[in-house]
Amino acid sequence: MKALTLILIFSILLVSCKNAEHEKEKTHQHKTEHKKETSKKKTLSPHTSTMAMIGNAHIHIDYSSPGVRDRIIFGGLLAYDQVWQSGAHMATWIETNKDLQIEGKTLPAGKYGFFTIPSKDEWIIIFNSNWEQHGKDEYDEKDDVIRFKVKPIFSEKIKEHLEYKVNEVDDTNGTISLAWEKVIIKFPFSIEN
Repeated sequence: MKALTLILIFSILLVSCKNAEHEKEKTHQHKTEHKKETSKKKTLSPHTSTMAMIGNAHIHIDYSSPGVRDRIIFGGLLAYDQVWQSGAHMATWIETNKDLQIEGKTLPAGKYGFFTIPSKDEWIIIFNSNWEQHGKDEYDEKDDVIRFKVKPIFSEKIKEHLEYKVNEVDDTNGTISLAWEKVIIKFPFSIEN
């Protein structure tokens, strides 16, 4: 009888240990699968930046790059004639270590929120002193440093993700451009010495 009781106790312990190991394995597998799912998730509007040296001027643009994802962007997702933070999430900002001359106006060295007002025939480009804000939540026209108008360029090809570029023309001149969907906006600047 004693032997039978010992065998029974041993069997119960063995089964409960195997069950505990199996539960531990299931939990571990679940955590591993969850990590894989999380790492596969793609950011829809990745944070990125672009920069260039034009002569001795360092121009830096920081933005989040939304995708088109089969949507009509200008005149659809983004209504015409309304201020846009020219990116996703936080407002796009531009920093320069030298004064720039843009459309006959001086943009002093510093960091600026970069906003636009898109419309079908022309865009308003805005450099605003409030560079650190979510979207356009705190945008105020009284903080505008310079504003000017540009004509959009239309492309047949779709640019899936918003992209900024700073291009050198020569040691004292360059261009800043943004391209998204089928629209390209580009304007020249020169470096003040």
